[in-house]
Amino acid sequence: MLECTGQQMSQFGRIGARNQMTNRTFRPYRASDRQACIDIFDANCPQYFAPNERQDYDDFLAKSPQEYEVCESDGRVLGAFGLSAHNEKEETLNWILLDPETQGMGVGSEIMHRVIHRCRSSEITTVKIAASHKSAPFFAHFGAATISTTKDGWGPGMGRVDMELLI
Repeated sequence: MLECTGQQMSQFGRIGARNQMTNRTFRPYRASDRQACIDIFDANCPQYFAPNERQDYDDFLAKSPQEYEVCESDGRVLGAFGLSAHNEKEETLNWILLDPETQGMGVGSEIMHRVIHRCRSSEITTVKIAASHKSAPFFAHFGAATISTTKDGWGPGMGRVDMELLI
């Protein structure tokens, strides 16, 4: 009989989850995705989002933003993001978030590769990103540079880091 430690079981669980989520698709956000997106926001709060941002996110979703997309697997929303025009050569990355259960499984990287590809296809040269001090290292991994920082910019204990990703 094979015995596993809790840590090994957790690793097997992640491997199984990774295998189950390989069939990822992107599609436009629908109003019916609202609760799944809010649940993902709540699961990331307060680690990556300040609690006071929740109403702003809910208001954003209520407008059924056309530029917002979800990443899903087998009907389950894994993450979401949006790109909106800043000007003819720049876009702004809006409300990128991931289900914490999928973090480390490549979903965020897949989203960022999609962002970069879409911008290159549209001759966009710069993506503006307003990150938290906790999420900024993720964007730096893709080459985003810090432009400015604001202590408590998103709320108490949640610094704002304005970044630019040159495409």
